[in-house]
Amino acid sequence: MIRKLFQQMVASQIVSAMAVTLCLLIDSIMIGRFLGVDAMAAYSLTNPVLLAFAAFGSLLSTGIQVVCSKAMGTGDEQKINRCFSLSIIVAVVFSLIGVAVVLIFSGQLTSLLGAEEGTEVYRLTKRYLIGFVIGAPAFVGAQILVPFLQMSGQRVRLVTAVLTMTVVDIIADLLNVFVFKWDTLGMGLASTLSYFVAVCIGVVYFFQKKCVYKFTRKDLGNGLFKEMAMGGIPTVVNQISLVLLVFIINRTMLRVGEAAAVAAYSVVSTVANLGYCLGNGISEVSLMLTGIFYIEEDEKNLKEIVKQQTWFAVVIDAAVMVLFLIFAGLLAKLFVFPGDTPEEILRAEQTVSYATVGLRMFAICLIPSSINAAFKKYYQAIGQIRFSEILSVVQNLAFPALVVLSLGNIFHANWGANAGTIGVWLSYVIGETLTLLFIAIYVKKKSGHKFCSLDSFACLPAGFGAAKGESLEMVITKPEDVGAAAVAATEFCKNKGENAKKTMYTSLCIEEMANNILEYGFKDGKNNRIDIRLVRKENDDLIIRIRDNCEGFDPVNYYEMAKPDMNDPARHIGIRMVFKMVKDVKYVNSLGLNNLTVKI
Repeated sequence: MIRKLFQQMVASQIVSAMAVTLCLLIDSIMIGRFLGVDAMAAYSLTNPVLLAFAAFGSLLSTGIQVVCSKAMGTGDEQKINRCFSLSIIVAVVFSLIGVAVVLIFSGQLTSLLGAEEGTEVYRLTKRYLIGFVIGAPAFVGAQILVPFLQMSGQRVRLVTAVLTMTVVDIIADLLNVFVFKWDTLGMGLASTLSYFVAVCIGVVYFFQKKCVYKFTRKDLGNGLFKEMAMGGIPTVVNQISLVLLVFIINRTMLRVGEAAAVAAYSVVSTVANLGYCLGNGISEVSLMLTGIFYIEEDEKNLKEIVKQQTWFAVVIDAAVMVLFLIFAGLLAKLFVFPGDTPEEILRAEQTVSYATVGLRMFAICLIPSSINAAFKKYYQAIGQIRFSEILSVVQNLAFPALVVLSLGNIFHANWGANAGTIGVWLSYVIGETLTLLFIAIYVKKKSGHKFCSLDSFACLPAGFGAAKGESLEMVITKPEDVGAAAVAATEFCKNKGENAKKTMYTSLCIEEMANNILEYGFKDGKNNRIDIRLVRKENDDLIIRIRDNCEGFDPVNYYEMAKPDMNDPARHIGIRMVFKMVKDVKYVNSLGLNNLTVKI
C-alpha cells in the first residue's frame, strides 16, 4: 500500500508545495519582463522577509504533520481536532502581528535588506514588501491548510485551489502592468489577492458536514503548542538557514557582479524554489507516512518508505533536470526585460547569461537535493530531531555558504565577474553532494549497518518493532481472502501459546470487520483493499491494525449511535460482538484511509 499511497499523494503534495512559490514565480516573471532589472533586484532583496513568513508557516505545517501523524498511529482523533483548532488560532494571531511589524518598520527593514535609501531599488523594494505583506495571513493560512486537506484526502480541492490561485495571480499581475501601473506594489497586491482566493477555496471544506475535523476550544493548552513547535523546529532551522544563505548570496552577488548578478540570482532562486517543490512534496509525504508507521513500529513499511522516497526523487527529478538543462536559456529570458537603451540591453544580456549558467548548475543538483530533503523529514519523523536540524544547517547554509564565500570571491578576484558568479552557482552542486555524503557517513556510523545499505539509511534503533515472528501481515482484496486471513490469525495465536478464548476472539474480530468492509465498503471498479497487521506485544496484548481505502466509516462512532437499538438482539450483531470481545478500539480517518486499531 505504501507505493500506492506515494503515487496518490506525491502529485497533489508537489502541487500544494507550489502554493507558496507559484505566486512568487509569476511575480518574478512579470517584474522581470515588464518592470526592469532594478525591480527584479528589488524583488530579490525582499526574499529574506518572504522566507521568514514561509518559515513561520512551515513551523506550523510541519508541526501539524508530526503531531497528527503520531495521533493517527495511536487513533487519537481528539488530539487531531485540538491540533487543528490551535493551529488556526496561532496562525491568525502571529501573522497579523507580522503584518503590523513589517508595515510599521518597512523603511528600516528595506535598508536592512541592502537597498540604499534614495535609490530606485530602495523605493521598489519597500513597495513590494508592503503589497505582499498584506496577504501574510492568507500566505500562512495556505501552508497550514495543506496538511489538513491532504490528511482528509481532499487532493482534488488542493490542486483546484493552487491552479485557481495561479490564474488569479497572472490576471492581477497583467492588470497591474497594463491598467493600474502600480509597479512592485501592484505585484505584491496581486499575490495577496491570489492567496486569499486559494485559502477561500480550501476553507469551504471545513464548513461541510463531511469534514473530519471539529473546531474546539477545549484542552488547547497542556503543552500542545510546545509539541507542535518542537515538531516544526527542524523546518524553522531549515528556513532560517535559507534566509541567511540568501542574504549571503545577495551580498556576494552585489560585490562580484552588481545589479545584473543580483537579478540573475533572483531568477535562479525563484525557479529553484519551484524546483525544490518536487523534493518538498516527496519529503512531506515521507514525513506523514513515516510518523504513522513509526508509532506503529512497522519496520517493514518504514524501509519501504525509504525505498519509495528515493525512487520517486530520482525518477521525477531526472525528467525535470533534463528539461532545465535544455531550456535554461529560454527560462532565463522569461524573467528579464530586454530594455530599450544600449545600457539596459547590456544589463539584460548580462543577467540572462548569468542566470542561464545558474539554472543549469541548479538542474544538476535536483536529484541529490530531493533525496536530502526526503531524508531530513524521514529522520525527523523517527525521532532523530537533532540530526534533522544539523542536516538543514549543512544543506542550506554551511556547505553552500562555504562555497559561495570561497569560490565566489576567488573566481571573481582572478577571472572577473562572470567567473565570480560561476563560483556562486557551484554552491548548488557541491553543497547538495556533500550533504548526501554526510548523511551516508552519519547513518552508517549511527546504525552500524553496511555503508549505503537500506538498513543503514533506515537508521532504526536496535530492537525496534515487533520481535522476529511476533507479527503477521495479511492483505484482503476478495471474499475468499477473509477465511484465509482468519485461519492464518488462528495459527499465529496457537503458535504463540495464546489460550483458546483469545485465539477465537482474534480470528472472529478479523473475520467480522473484514467481511463488513467487503460488504459495505468495496465498490465495483475500484481498486479496494484491506491491510491487516496482527502484532503480539511483550505484555501479551494482541494488537490488530485494520487499514482500508474504502469510503470513510467510523465503527466506534457507529457503535455509540446504535446503542439505543441494542435491545433488539438481531440489530448490529456483528459490530456488537466485536466491541464485546475487545479491550480497546480506536479509529481515525486519515490520508483517505480508514484506520482501526483493536486491542484484544
